[in-house]
Amino acid sequence: MRTNIVRHESMMVSYDVVNGWTVVEVDGEVDAHTAPMIREAVIKLVDEGHRHFVLDLGFVTFMDSMGLGVMVAITKRIREHEGSLRIASLSARMLRIFDLSGMRQSYEICPSSQEATQSVPSPGSLAHWPHPTEGTEPP
Repeated sequence: MRTNIVRHESMMVSYDVVNGWTVVEVDGEVDAHTAPMIREAVIKLVDEGHRHFVLDLGFVTFMDSMGLGVMVAITKRIREHEGSLRIASLSARMLRIFDLSGMRQSYEICPSSQEATQSVPSPGSLAHWPHPTEGTEPP
């Protein structure tokens, strides 16, 4: 059952738990104003015991550098708790942002949330973050 955790005029965040993964779906703009809300929402989920996340960005219409910074902050917090993180549903535009920032090779990016949640999470998958583990670099 999807639960809304942030509602803002230009952005909404909700989550659901699927196959051991907490799927966080962001819908709208991720900018200097909304990024801190996303960070706090995910940190609250971590503090509640969630460890393995899929961040679904399929409905993100805009992301600035603050949004990328929040991605790093969220990743660090999840890593501190021996969790894992996958990014899902990136549009071509969002993939370009990840490419330009150099962040694409640091994350496991899946075409959809469904694909990201097919396998059960493995603790400590962020052990080598921000550098990819051997064999996971894009071609």
